[in-house]
Amino acid sequence: MHPHLHTKDNRGCEEVMALLDECHARGFLYKAIGGCNKAKHNVNMCLRAERLERTKHNRERARVERQKVVEKWREIDANS
Repeated sequence: MHPHLHTKDNRGCEEVMALLDECHARGFLYKAIGGCNKAKHNVNMCLRAERLERTKHNRERARVERQKVVEKWREIDANS
């Protein structure tokens, strides 16, 4: 199962998601026999790559913010 597809965080995967939507439009039986498995796998891999990039960016931003907090505490300790 994948997260919501059409969000601001998944703009890089719109083309792959459109292919999955086209595949799903072929009908239930086509999906049921696995006709859309490759398209779904491609969507999952694209979403994973987007998520990993967001995680990396968030982690780096958190590291910078944490360093600011540590520096402030050092400053407070030095002045006490």
